Amino acid sequence: MTSYIIQEIKELLNTSKNIVITTHKNPDGDAIGSSLAMYLFLTKKGHNADIIVPDKYPSYLKWMPANDKILVYNDKPKKCNTLIERADVIFCLDYNSIPRVDQVAEPLKKSKGIKILIDHHVLPESNSFNHIISTVNTSSTAELIYELFVDLGEKHLIDKEIAECIYVGIITDTGSFSFACNNEKTYLVTAELIKAGIKCDNIHTLVYDTFSENSLRLLGYCLTERLKVFKEFSTAYIYLTKEDLKKFKYKIGDTENVVNYGLSIKGIKFAVFFTERKDRIRISLRSKGDFSVNEFAQKHFEGGGHKNASGGNSYISLTDTLKKFEDLLPEYSEQLNCKKS
Repeated sequence: MTSYIIQEIKELLNTSKNIVITTHKNPDGDAIGSSLAMYLFLTKKGHNADIIVPDKYPSYLKWMPANDKILVYNDKPKKCNTLIERADVIFCLDYNSIPRVDQVAEPLKKSKGIKILIDHHVLPESNSFNHIISTVNTSSTAELIYELFVDLGEKHLIDKEIAECIYVGIITDTGSFSFACNNEKTYLVTAELIKAGIKCDNIHTLVYDTFSENSLRLLGYCLTERLKVFKEFSTAYIYLTKEDLKKFKYKIGDTENVVNYGLSIKGIKFAVFFTERKDRIRISLRSKGDFSVNEFAQKHFEGGGHKNASGGNSYISLTDTLKKFEDLLPEYSEQLNCKKS
């Protein structure tokens, strides 16, 4: 992080301020973990801080410290608008452009507060923020948050609760260190979090061992009834209809890691998960090696994210979306069958 930006943030935080922390629509572990770590840090420093998320997030994240301080914009839009309007500083965590916050975008654009972006996705929207801390060479936004606290000279404020939030961000955005973490720095940061008192095994249980009976049955259904494999393209996909979700009493978070099962098949380099929603088809994309799902999602499905983990949307029917996807595969045959892995 540049010394200029660190100095600017340090000066901003020298006196008590009204601060709002925002993150992207459909918040995941990194979004929530980063936001809560920042909230706990700021309140320790005497700031009046609030967290605003666009919509609901998975229940397996609700055990985290200060979870009860999170405001869901959909539930309390007037209160959230007031907080954003009066904010002196707004931290924009784990997203690279204002539209990623969905309905929070308009009040955010109107706010006169100083906007600070902290993110690890490609191509940050530079004109929308006053200060930007952004790199794609870091495992997660949570890891960037840790680095910020250290660079500010405030490492001593990272207690067990803050460390737990940062750790959740790191493990959920790396699939428990299975991707996006080929950097020794991530493990050194994790070691420091352990020194702060976190219990890795307990956190793993709280985050990952939380299946309900319905969600486990839904996973079984995905693998037995909705999995399609295209060995000639080293590709697999899983899809769910609205009726499927209703049948298994779907709740937010029930399909969080389904896309990774396709990628776990031997020889598969590209895995996709299609979910039929009320107004769109939500698409999760994962890959191994040099195949960029970020570029694929940007080009074909109005999405983006990371090289090996991205999301997208389709506004045609599920049937037409699946056909479109299958028809695209021959175009990528050479990339998907290259020798690199």
